[in-house]
Amino acid sequence: MSDQDQSEVPQIYLLTPSAFDVATFPAQLAQILDDHDIACVRLALASKDEIDLGRAADAVREICHARDVAVVIDSHVALVEKHGLDGVHLLDGARSVRDVRKTLGADAIVGAYCGSTRHDGMTAGEIGADYVAFGPAGTSGLGTGTQAEKELFEWWSAMIEVPVVAEGALDVDTIKALSPHTDFFAIGDEIWTKDNPSAALGALIAAMT
Repeated sequence: MSDQDQSEVPQIYLLTPSAFDVATFPAQLAQILDDHDIACVRLALASKDEIDLGRAADAVREICHARDVAVVIDSHVALVEKHGLDGVHLLDGARSVRDVRKTLGADAIVGAYCGSTRHDGMTAGEIGADYVAFGPAGTSGLGTGTQAEKELFEWWSAMIEVPVVAEGALDVDTIKALSPHTDFFAIGDEIWTKDNPSAALGALIAAMT
């Protein structure tokens, strides 16, 4: 994942559902990857079962790599090399970036979710994160309810070279507002609850322009 000129349309960073059927989801994922230009897919599974995670990782990797799309996984650093994934998305801000970079090496994707904390994002970028994600970018009653405001993305895109990802509670209005100021939109739950996830993603992509 690399940054881009801010005059360009942001890229899509697709999150999987938190749980899915390995027998049926790969076909659904393949359809979305064939319908849309996806920069990266993230396994965002809630499971802590290594066998289940491994099966899901293998299934998603096969679909993505056949289409030259990178795959990262939430948190589980040990599964990256074991299942041929491209990197990891860390959920603890900057705290483990340095150690994970040493473990996975220079070629792996290491991303850091930093909530709405500018300082944490800057630290993560300085010590080796390939991208920093802030969120929720939209209004959400989950977690602390603290929103990553538009001003954070404006400042980051103007001052920091590390690519930035907007994620969480995204809708058409939020995407329109943030499109000039972010490199990626991380989209997942916003589409998987819809009858036609690919069409739902298409509507959000249309809002970027």
